[in-house]
Amino acid sequence: MTTHYYTHPSFQAHDTGQGHPENARRLRAIDTVLNRAEFAGLVKKEATRAEIGQILLAHSKNHADKVFTSIPDYGIHYLDPDTPVSPGSGEAALRAVGAVCAAVDAVFAHDADNAFCGVRPPGHHAEADHAMGFCLFNNIAIAAGHARRRHGIHRVAIIDFDVHHGNGTQHLFANNKDVLYASTHQHPWYPGTGSASETGVGNIFNAPLSAGSGGVEFRAAMKEKIFPAIDRFKPELILVSAGFDAHKDDPLGALNLLEEDFAWVTRKLLNLAKTHCEGKLVSALEGGYDLEALGESVGAHVRELLAAA
Repeated sequence: MTTHYYTHPSFQAHDTGQGHPENARRLRAIDTVLNRAEFAGLVKKEATRAEIGQILLAHSKNHADKVFTSIPDYGIHYLDPDTPVSPGSGEAALRAVGAVCAAVDAVFAHDADNAFCGVRPPGHHAEADHAMGFCLFNNIAIAAGHARRRHGIHRVAIIDFDVHHGNGTQHLFANNKDVLYASTHQHPWYPGTGSASETGVGNIFNAPLSAGSGGVEFRAAMKEKIFPAIDRFKPELILVSAGFDAHKDDPLGALNLLEEDFAWVTRKLLNLAKTHCEGKLVSALEGGYDLEALGESVGAHVRELLAAA
């Protein structure tokens, strides 16, 4: 068996404008690392194009229509102060959603043990009815809905280790006891959500970290709060919002994680997936804005996926 890597040329065409941290160079930095000989066993897959019905698993039709009608014929249009779209953004967004859904299908078909989706735009800030924080559609939330609808499962666990809290994902599932959402993130920080008191219907597990926290604090939060919650939940699929902007070199956060911390959490989540759901784990790229740190952190993440396959 194997690890799939989903990507598509359209992700490079999502132009966010000069100086924007979420830009096409991010995926080029990732590809530079994943093209090394040590990753020769990675099976590269072209992201499929999502259907609108898949987007509607997490978003209102009004939101989907607004995104696509806002795509300009030229130049850049802003959906909010942080979230630009350009002529190539619509196709990229459809392929990002298509990637995570195809990855879910692959692990359930036993074509892959696990998968990493190197997608953009990212997704975890996107709310049911509006875009925000660089995100147009909530890729990982749609993947959860797709898995439950297409493959007939009930319990999906979403783990998010981006430096920013995944407000959109939390809000989408806050009243759904069949989807667990667990997050480590810098707090207080953008977007302001993610306090430990936000627990949904007993399915939300936030482990906020203070600015300056590093691997010791991150690992303790995972071991003391998040891993036990996953164990009790017994998921049939684990999804990962894999943001790498908690790295010490990232310009958009103030946490101090290292590549080995991302490798460690990946290894632990894979062990939980092996225990509860025959290893079924799909991760999707969220943040990570220092190019070298992003590439090496993704490399550490994917190295563990390959080792488990």
